[in-house]
Amino acid sequence: MSNMGKIILAILFSNVFVVAYAQTTTDVHQFSIQQCIDYSREHNMQVKNAILDLQIQEQTNKGITAGALPTITGTASTTDYFKVPVSVVDAGLFGGAPGTYQAVSFQLQYSASAAVQLTQTIFDGQVFVGLQAKKTSIDYYQKAIDMTRENVGVNIYKVYYQLVVSKTQMIQIDSNVARAKKLLNDATAMYQNGFQEKLDVDKATVQLANLQTQKASTQTNVDNGYLGLKYLLGMPVKDSLVLTDKFTEDDLKSGVLDNESYRYEDRNDYQSLQLSKKLGEYNVKRYKYSYLPTANLNLVYQKNAYSNKYDFFSRAGMWYPTSYGGININVPIFSGFAKNANLKKARLQLLQTQNQVENLKNSIDNDVVQSQNKFRTDISTVDFQRKNMELAESVYNQTKKKYESGLASNTDITNAQTDLITAQTNFINALYDAVLAKVDYQKATGKLKY
Repeated sequence: MSNMGKIILAILFSNVFVVAYAQTTTDVHQFSIQQCIDYSREHNMQVKNAILDLQIQEQTNKGITAGALPTITGTASTTDYFKVPVSVVDAGLFGGAPGTYQAVSFQLQYSASAAVQLTQTIFDGQVFVGLQAKKTSIDYYQKAIDMTRENVGVNIYKVYYQLVVSKTQMIQIDSNVARAKKLLNDATAMYQNGFQEKLDVDKATVQLANLQTQKASTQTNVDNGYLGLKYLLGMPVKDSLVLTDKFTEDDLKSGVLDNESYRYEDRNDYQSLQLSKKLGEYNVKRYKYSYLPTANLNLVYQKNAYSNKYDFFSRAGMWYPTSYGGININVPIFSGFAKNANLKKARLQLLQTQNQVENLKNSIDNDVVQSQNKFRTDISTVDFQRKNMELAESVYNQTKKKYESGLASNTDITNAQTDLITAQTNFINALYDAVLAKVDYQKATGKLKY
């Protein structure tokens, strides 16, 4: 093989290696909750589509604006009369016998025409209302983006902090597994020395197996939780995600219920409905204006040419210019009651929107009170379950000392460990519930940062 051939093969193999390496490398993201929110604002597919909806509306608005701008059109045509049309006239006009007719032609074989026409809307009520509604329509779609980001953000908050809490859960499970292993080793040693029965070893083995199964199940849930969070962020599954925020009970409680006042205007869905109401008012106005006349200005500049030779583009071609202008006024008189039906329909739709606003106010009041009550209850439950867990841990430690001194049975230590695991599970579940309740309360009051 020539040196050139070896070089080409080396390049090919190096490219294959680069592609393979690129496909296996992953990006590592170390994100706080705010960084997760910021990332989702650009990468979440629902957010991207909401932004595209806004861009589509912007193009629609440009089409509405075009209705108020002048339009200029150019036309050109040419005609070749294979048989020139004739007209029949009284031959007496040309010295012929009276009462007879003569066929004459007033048309040359070739003709051409070129024109430029400008049309400008002088008054069209529906077009003007469309221009007035442009900004409101953009605000409506911008608010839809905010609502989408908020809904995605709510789920990100919930999943993020559940995963943070799961770190505490995994630490507890690891501690329980370590205790169970030591208990099994102690039971095995005591059984081998004749101080315990085989049943005690079996109980310890079952306890350890249950904890290891719980750990595997919890780890799977955590792994799936990370996958779910990546999906919400719009992050590739192959990327690595590390959560940097810490979680404490003080963070859970601090500042949330200090100011329990809220405003409807802070809610994105309320703001969106107000914009929808405003668009409905424009819709009613548009149909009212459909009863008014419309006026358009037309300006035309035109040149025509006629010849028995096709020489329009030569100097010999004769072109005859003409120009004119005019105003067209269209007065609607009767449209089969269509305008009246559309106007009544728009008014009824506006009334529906007004009813939706009032209903949303009641819904917001209900959401706030319910989420507030649940958050308070869940906070109290966290405090209660934490104390209960600490008590269960104290009971376990005391029972363990008695067991090691021979003053407690294997059943006693097993029961104490089971009670501790139950208390820990209840505490973790209480934390999960409180985290979700906090996010729901902040969303209900419009105070959730996204």
